[in-house]
Amino acid sequence: MKKDFGDSISNNVYEYRVLAKMSQLELAKKIGVSKQTIFVMEKGNYVPSLRLAFRIADFFEVDVNDIFTYVKGNDPNDV
Repeated sequence: MKKDFGDSISNNVYEYRVLAKMSQLELAKKIGVSKQTIFVMEKGNYVPSLRLAFRIADFFEVDVNDIFTYVKGNDPNDV
């Protein structure tokens, strides 16, 4: 069985998109995904592939860490 450490990835896609004055559809077309992908990513319900994360960062001309943040969970064995 796969362990769940509670790790997560948060993102600032919404903030960057709004600053760029783009709709979800416009951003989706620019990076080659569906509007639904942008929607669920902004809501935190979808973690993109590493390739897509870099494509988004490249589009906004920022480092991938400026948009995506790894939030470490707890290892149950570290008690």
